[in-house]
Amino acid sequence: MNNKKFSEYGVSEPIVKALEGLGYTEPTEVQSKVIPVALSKTDLTVKSQTGSGKTAAFGIPICELVDWEENKPQALILTPTRELADQVKEDLTNIGRFKRIKAAAVYGKQPFAYQQAELKQKCHVVVGTPGRVFDHIERGTLNLERIEYLVLDEADEMLNMGFVEQVEAIINKLPKQRTTMLFSATLPENVEKLQKKYMTDPKHIEIAATESLTAQIDHSLFVVAEQKKFSLLRDVTIVENPDSCIIFCRTKDNVDFVMEQLEKHYYTCDKLHGGMLQEDRTAVMNDFKRGEFRYLVATDVAARGIDIDSITHVINYDLPMEKESYVHRSGRTGRAGKTGRAISFVTPNEDKFLAEIEEYIGFEIPRRTAPSVNDVDRAMPAFTEKLESRPKLKRNKNEQVNKDILKLYFNGGKKKKLRAFDFVGTLTSIPGVTAEDIGIIKIQDTVTYIDILNGKGPMVLKAMKDKTIKGKTLKVHKANK
Repeated sequence: MNNKKFSEYGVSEPIVKALEGLGYTEPTEVQSKVIPVALSKTDLTVKSQTGSGKTAAFGIPICELVDWEENKPQALILTPTRELADQVKEDLTNIGRFKRIKAAAVYGKQPFAYQQAELKQKCHVVVGTPGRVFDHIERGTLNLERIEYLVLDEADEMLNMGFVEQVEAIINKLPKQRTTMLFSATLPENVEKLQKKYMTDPKHIEIAATESLTAQIDHSLFVVAEQKKFSLLRDVTIVENPDSCIIFCRTKDNVDFVMEQLEKHYYTCDKLHGGMLQEDRTAVMNDFKRGEFRYLVATDVAARGIDIDSITHVINYDLPMEKESYVHRSGRTGRAGKTGRAISFVTPNEDKFLAEIEEYIGFEIPRRTAPSVNDVDRAMPAFTEKLESRPKLKRNKNEQVNKDILKLYFNGGKKKKLRAFDFVGTLTSIPGVTAEDIGIIKIQDTVTYIDILNGKGPMVLKAMKDKTIKGKTLKVHKANK
């Protein structure tokens, strides 16, 4: 086990402080191998399974290396899904909290103008899906001239989803002098080709898959006719009685059907698929992370990179078509040293898909017989009791790092010709407040949001009632979450 501390890699105090608040005590294997290489600005290719801590492996060096004074983006991170883009943005914002690193997420199904306004402001890191990132480049709303770091996250999935042309088009627009980091759970031919074409003598880091696919996760399957799947799902969930469970379906129609049936039986559940509005998808993920409901019915949009603690069960209601997807779905459980269960429903005509999956994972998934009527009857009282009890809400891992931060709202912005240094000048004139106490400043057309750090928010809020900014009296109050 690696016993080095983050500070021993040359990581500065503001970032170490944020990592402590986030509960990062010592680096994981992928972090200990990647951080020193990334800090030396060397291209690297990392093969590492999901759940190994790779977002922080590239997030820590990027937050360390970017220059706070520079207003234009210095790092670009490409991800396959919107959920992952949001999560990476949140992780980098938290890691860089005390260095005041500003990250923006850009992806489809969200207003272009809103993203354009965000990119116009000071922005150190841009995280996004290839389609929307390319749109911003084409329209001139994403400035690339200062980009020094490119990260291709979940590269295999990005190319599987058909983004290869867009990814190449984006890379061709970037400065040639840059550090490129590629992270992938698998290294198929198309990923290797991309690496040879666009990277300079990359260092290869491979994190041996821990035994977590088998040691941390108990795999099993039921052979079942398509029309009997829901009845089996009902019996299996009663007998297994999960605390937190993702049920994966192949299509959004199946997601809607399963969700509807579960609701009829009073399960606490919600759904997630690509046909939903992004704000609804984000709200569902946040509620599930908090533990507001026990069962999430989803397509593969929830299979990649989404980090949720304590999912006890993954049920493949439909077997995935792609063998890699089995690993990514299963990887939602058995995380962070906990154990989990991955249960698959296989119809009699899916032998070919199952054989491909078993060959890929290197073991035969044990077959189970369906629960008997007696099994279900015996398990029903405990299942009903859990169903009727309120799930215990989980503590957000960001709470600690954000606990001394108060976000303030000011009713003035760009239209009143206000700029960041106008606010900084006024705030630092308050006795006891220095530039180090001022976090991210977000100036919009008519409003401004400012994070006040180090527990000084209430004092600043009180003092600002009697102060003007650039001669203007603004209303100031605690921002709504």
